[in-house]
Amino acid sequence: MAGAVAQALPTSPRMAAPKPESASDRMNAMNRRQSLALLARCSAALGALATGWLKPLVALAATPWNKNAFEAKTMAEALKALGATALTESRDIAITAPDIAENGAMVQIQVVSRIPNTQSIAILAEKNPFPLAAIFNILPGGEPQVLLRLKMGQTTDLRIVIRADNRHFTAAREVKITIGGCG
Repeated sequence: MAGAVAQALPTSPRMAAPKPESASDRMNAMNRRQSLALLARCSAALGALATGWLKPLVALAATPWNKNAFEAKTMAEALKALGATALTESRDIAITAPDIAENGAMVQIQVVSRIPNTQSIAILAEKNPFPLAAIFNILPGGEPQVLLRLKMGQTTDLRIVIRADNRHFTAAREVKITIGGCG
C-alpha cells in the first residue's frame, strides 16, 4: 500500500527541493557583482574626465614647487623667492585668526581675498624657523579663500601675500601664542 501512494504522487521539477548553490556558483556571482561595480566606477570616472571635472587635479599636479621660498630662513628671503619685492598694503585681504592662541601647535587661520583675479595666497609666520608656511594657487574662477591650521613657535606677525594680475598685495596680523608649538 505504501508503494502505491508513492507512485500516486507526481514528481515535477516545480515540486522538487531547490539545489543548494555550490561554492563556485557563489564565487562566480560575487565576481560578476564586483566586475559590474568596477565597470560602473570606471564609467563614472571616464564621464567626469570627459566633462572636465578632473582637470583641476591635473592643473594642481603640474604646479611647480617653490623650493627656495620654503627653505628661506628669513621673511625677506622668502618674499624675494616669491617674487614679492614690491608689496602693496591692501584692506581687501581678510585674515581671521585668534588674537591669543592657547596652543601654538595648532592655530586656525582663514584668509579671504576680495582682490579680483587672485592667483595665489601665501601665508608667512615671521618668527617661525621657516617663515613660509603655505602657498595656495587659485585656479581661474576659483574662490580665493583658504582655511588651515598652522604651527607657530611664538608670538609673531602673520603676513599674507596675495598675487593678483602679477602684482603682490599684503596684509598682516599679530597672533600671540601662550604655549609654543615649534620647539
